[in-house]
Amino acid sequence: MKAKAPHSWNADRIDMRAFAQAGGSLSAQEPVAGFERLAAEQHPDGPAASAVQWQAQAEMRTGLPGSEPTPWLHLQADVTLPLTCQRCLGPVPVRLQVDRWFRFVADEAAAEREDEDSEEDVLALEPRPSLRALVEDECLMELPLVPMHDSCPAPVPLSTGEAPDAAPQRENPFARLQRLRQGD
Repeated sequence: MKAKAPHSWNADRIDMRAFAQAGGSLSAQEPVAGFERLAAEQHPDGPAASAVQWQAQAEMRTGLPGSEPTPWLHLQADVTLPLTCQRCLGPVPVRLQVDRWFRFVADEAAAEREDEDSEEDVLALEPRPSLRALVEDECLMELPLVPMHDSCPAPVPLSTGEAPDAAPQRENPFARLQRLRQGD
């Protein structure tokens, strides 16, 4: 009798119940360019982003006594992207890390009902989810609202194009008043 070959899982359209029942695990290291929305967030002149490293592990868990086991997924991802610093407008490397658990339910309606009351994220088994899309969604949610260097490497340009020290000196209005009084 031949040994059964390990199952080859499709990360773009995975049968999450079968994946969890098998205790499935997938991992990959993929170029950021393969994640179109994530790649669009990069600074245009920044250094190349690191590859997106991700892994997904599934398991079946029992909930309440007498209830049917439920598929769960542990997703981890890591990538460093060159984003645009909102202070100096130069590239700033930002590390995005994802470490989340997801519980799967029968359909979108059930997921919507249960997600609000659950601490974990609840997703639908159907239509079959894409692990790559889930990785991209979770990385996008990790983006900072305002990416900035701790200390910008170059002077921050001002809207007038002048350096802060080159601002014209304004005359003290009281000194001018003093001169007017002395002219009396």
